[in-house]
Amino acid sequence: MTSRAASPGGAIAAVVATELRLALRRGETLLATAILPVVVLAFFSSVTFLAVPGRPVDFLLPGSIAFAIVATSLVSLGITTAYDRHYGVLKRLGGTPLSRAELLAAKLLAVAVVEVVQVALLIGVAAAFLGWRAPAEWSPGALVLAVALGTVAHAGLGLLLAGVLRAEAMLAVANGLFVAALVLGGIVVPVDHLPSWLGAIAPWLPFAALSEALRVALGSGGDGAAPLAVLAGWGFGSMVVAARTFRWE
Repeated sequence: MTSRAASPGGAIAAVVATELRLALRRGETLLATAILPVVVLAFFSSVTFLAVPGRPVDFLLPGSIAFAIVATSLVSLGITTAYDRHYGVLKRLGGTPLSRAELLAAKLLAVAVVEVVQVALLIGVAAAFLGWRAPAEWSPGALVLAVALGTVAHAGLGLLLAGVLRAEAMLAVANGLFVAALVLGGIVVPVDHLPSWLGAIAPWLPFAALSEALRVALGSGGDGAAPLAVLAGWGFGSMVVAARTFRWE
């Protein structure tokens, strides 16, 4: 009696479940994706020396969500994909009925599941412990759009790097980008507080664009069109280049 191959949906669901189980077993992944964003939000919302417009929590909640998205869709996805390639996992998966498009879809869906939990956790902590309340101007649709575009932009960058760098190099680069996001992303320091030359560059980077788009969505920012356009450009460009340059072995 022969067994039939799983349907594309079933295969993708199986890979998503595996990715999530592996993420729960990696202590460093949980530290970067779940603990650090909450620590950034709670600590910097409580200090008195932070010069931000309005209440600190209103500025820091969108930045912490952006930080969490960078941690998951760029750092964690990029590092795990690079090591999957290094250890031949991607090569072995290529010999199964699972197509490359289905594998990438599964990885992105796993990232999306983690991010839903991250956003809910951070909003819950802000509301329960830091006095945050959603203003009348906040937009759930704009929040979903900002998270989606930010995820595509950073996941595209993570996959691009993971597809061309050795695993050890990817680990170093990803951690460097993690620090760069914290410094240049408007997460704890407003972009206009940076040195002038950095302040001119930061809005064109996906980190700061995501933070600003989230602030607009949560009712504490200005015009959201420009940061969304920056995220869309990074997402389209990085995905196209990643598709052309990614090496599976």
